[in-house]
Amino acid sequence: MESWHGTTILGVKVGGRTVIAGDGQVSLGNTVIKPNAKKVRRLGKDGSVIGGFAGATADAFTLFERLEKKLEASRGQLLRAAVELAKDWRTDKYLRNLEAMMIVADAEVMLILTGNGDVLEPEGNDGNAIAAIGSGGNYALAAAKALADYEPDPEKLARRAMAIAAEVCVFTNDRLTVEEVGA
Repeated sequence: MESWHGTTILGVKVGGRTVIAGDGQVSLGNTVIKPNAKKVRRLGKDGSVIGGFAGATADAFTLFERLEKKLEASRGQLLRAAVELAKDWRTDKYLRNLEAMMIVADAEVMLILTGNGDVLEPEGNDGNAIAAIGSGGNYALAAAKALADYEPDPEKLARRAMAIAAEVCVFTNDRLTVEEVGA
């Protein structure tokens, strides 16, 4: 059975600004099924949280909906909402079978959420951080880390790193969706 591939999500946090960028490619085996999927979006009632997903689309939308409910219950506190979602994801029989990962961020924190119940805050210097997920995530992560000392603008950094990932990963394209929170 062929599997779905084709997601690169990159989060870059620099100087109080956080950007999440995602490519638009969805592939089935060696065929591009959709070149312009939107894998990054604003969450919450006020749009103060951004998120990008890698994995099965229906599973990711289920998780985004659950995260929005947790955000509402925690009065917009992303870290608390993410921990509560991770608990459910790990223990709920239905959610446990969802195949997706997410990078989510608000003005203060950027997190990676996994189906294993992980809530990871990427390591960074001086409050800056870089995180990536998906089939092209390692390419984007390496490019962003290499560019980080030379590009202070997180959006420019994310766009350039994603362009590099698209050049070397056949499951990544250059049709980006980019969202930003912070200063």
